[in-house]
Amino acid sequence: MHTATLSEKFQIGIPKSFRDELGLKAGQQFVFVSKGDTIVMIPRRNIGEVRGLFRGANTDDVREREEPV
Repeated sequence: MHTATLSEKFQIGIPKSFRDELGLKAGQQFVFVSKGDTIVMIPRRNIGEVRGLFRGANTDDVREREEPV
């Protein structure tokens, strides 16, 4: 298990093994999501990286929601 300490400036370092495994780069942006007492850190992607991600997905049972008026 890896640990890191939150600094007085509320900064935290990501262990090198995680950075290497996930291919993280300096300057990369992240989205933070809280789930109870857990923090999930998700790499932010631009639209070009996710384009075509759901190509071929089955949309047969997708229902459309009506927006409230």
